[in-house]
Amino acid sequence: MAASYKRLFKLLIDRDMKKKELAEKAGISIATITKMGKDGAVVSSDVLVKICTALNCTMDDIVEIIPVNED
Repeated sequence: MAASYKRLFKLLIDRDMKKKELAEKAGISIATITKMGKDGAVVSSDVLVKICTALNCTMDDIVEIIPVNED
């Protein structure tokens, strides 16, 4: 299983919010948000909680668990 943060980036588009604005509002680095742009990126639950708090949303709104083929 891997995490996809496409939902987060769609939410930012829907709210007309830039990554830099989110970083400032959530108190996290822009590098962390950039890292989340890569599917399967690992970020701490603390970061996810800060993002959810800043956006007033739930984890389901920003992250999706996707299956990974393990051959």
